[in-house]
Amino acid sequence: MQHRRPRLSKKAKALLASSVAIAVAAGVTVAQAGEDSKKCGAFDTVTMGKYYVNNNLWGQDDGTGTQCVWDTSRSGDTIGWGTEYTWASKTGKENNVKSYSSTVLGWHWGWKTDKAATELPVRVGDRKPVRTSWEFSVSSNPGTMNVAYDLWLHSKSSADWQDQPTDEVMIWLNRQGGAGPLGTKYGSVSLGGAMWDIYQGDIGWKVFSFVRRTNTTKATLDLDAFTQALVRRKLLSNDKYVSGIESGTEVFRGSGRLDTKAYSVDIG
Repeated sequence: MQHRRPRLSKKAKALLASSVAIAVAAGVTVAQAGEDSKKCGAFDTVTMGKYYVNNNLWGQDDGTGTQCVWDTSRSGDTIGWGTEYTWASKTGKENNVKSYSSTVLGWHWGWKTDKAATELPVRVGDRKPVRTSWEFSVSSNPGTMNVAYDLWLHSKSSADWQDQPTDEVMIWLNRQGGAGPLGTKYGSVSLGGAMWDIYQGDIGWKVFSFVRRTNTTKATLDLDAFTQALVRRKLLSNDKYVSGIESGTEVFRGSGRLDTKAYSVDIG
């Protein structure tokens, strides 16, 4: 099983901050032009309303390959987008994630967005519903990857771009090729009509992964239910703040693509 071993180098943080800042400063709004408007540079972004799509190649130094992202549709706060990739691992780096091309809402490494636009952060103990829907198709031939949400949490309500998170919560909907989460299995829980195995790890901040026992390509969830599952187990404090919500594919190796037909997040 290949396990997620995340890190973000100073170089990656700097590139991400620069690329997003340029897009925001320029007031960039990209029309939904599909695969004809692919963005293939590391940390290239596509603005889509309150979200942006990030070609997040944070682990590219551990492999060789290419990856692109594009937008396909937007209706209100519901968006469609895609990514296509080909990655090979360098010797000894087979278990390392090469990329996490994803949507971003709120805080992300190297960048902070306005609360008025994103409704983030939210305090865990406030029990605010964070409803999300995601319908997608995936191919990986051959390869090792997942399709997952990634939630970032901080101990304060005003996390800035340079603030390291205290906790990370991943929600795996789909995995291929033996992909596995960081850490060790803690237990299991039934949420949103499915069974999930909970894993716990630490990489300078705590990482909790909910891994769905059966793959799916369509989910409607309340993300608050997952953070509260950790609170009940005394793994997470009610005083933490969910600062950022992402959704995408972590790629370890191989060729494939993720096509999101419809994705949305509604807070409150």
